[in-house]
Amino acid sequence: MDVQAGGGPYPVVVGHGVSAALTRWLDAAGLTGRVTVVSSPTVWSAQGRRIARALKGRMAEPMLVPDGERSKTMQTVGRIHNALVESHADRSSVIVAVGGGVLGDMAGFAAATYLRGVRVAHVPTTLMAQVDSAVGGKTGVNHPLGKNLIGAFHAPRLVVADPLLLDTLPRRQFRAGLYEVIKYGAIATPSLLEHVAQGAGSAFADTPELLDAVVAESCRIKAAIVSGDEREAGPRRVLNFGHTLGHALESATAYRRLLHGEAVGYGMLAAVALGERRGVTQPGTATAIRAAIEHLGPLPSIRDLSAREVARGAAHDKKVLAGRLHFVAVTVLGHTHELTDVTTRELVTALRALGLQP
Repeated sequence: MDVQAGGGPYPVVVGHGVSAALTRWLDAAGLTGRVTVVSSPTVWSAQGRRIARALKGRMAEPMLVPDGERSKTMQTVGRIHNALVESHADRSSVIVAVGGGVLGDMAGFAAATYLRGVRVAHVPTTLMAQVDSAVGGKTGVNHPLGKNLIGAFHAPRLVVADPLLLDTLPRRQFRAGLYEVIKYGAIATPSLLEHVAQGAGSAFADTPELLDAVVAESCRIKAAIVSGDEREAGPRRVLNFGHTLGHALESATAYRRLLHGEAVGYGMLAAVALGERRGVTQPGTATAIRAAIEHLGPLPSIRDLSAREVARGAAHDKKVLAGRLHFVAVTVLGHTHELTDVTTRELVTALRALGLQP
């Protein structure tokens, strides 16, 4: 499928085994320059041999940087910049990001800022990255006061999402990606909720075509939304369902306790609680979303957190515009409503519904 971007459309290729033809996909996208691979030690240990074989000698030694939300900093991006300078990378070069969402965000931001912008391709190796973060062109790093506050829109020139690369992904990481799939089911395609329930056990391993379909449909939804609003001026904000308080929870726990998808799971639970209290979330909708989330098993405990502190953290979210927080609620499955007058008190009440302290 193609995603429309300001610099022109770019392809998203999805399917079991498609990464084996990475060189062909790069050539087809016009990415014929020198390749600099950016990855992490963990990912490269698991998938490096596959990627090196797929690139067929086009790459030098990969640039490996720490992964994880706590490493998503300007310092890490600076290390990527240093490697690019030392290797004499120029504007004909191509950065190939091989890793999860954090790695892709950092490599993308390095690409956006090196020489005022060089080309980047993504080979996502987590379910979260395959269904969401690799598509759309959002790049950046965290700030002590909030997540993803420093960044740039820099669309990739190619995304190759190969579910086969998930074969070494820890179960918890895989489950974290399914919360993002639930988000897409809630805001766009309700049948995805059924796919999550169907495949949450061993079905994804037993029927790879189901996983391919889930990744492809999630990418299709995001491609359609991003193509119409690349820089989040309006319609793209629907993708933030569950993320407003999810990001605040990640920040409040210093990125140590929750994986991003787990935080989004909690954020969706809070969003439907707020939506019910507002009367915008119709009866049965919240029940279906809660059931899908609960089907994946218990989330890490956050009952020791202060609801007021987390709500205050949401005030630093990048979704605050002209002093107003843009909060996405689901009306019925597949449809959303944006709230621009949510109060701190309402956020606290929604968080208290999750069991947080006052």
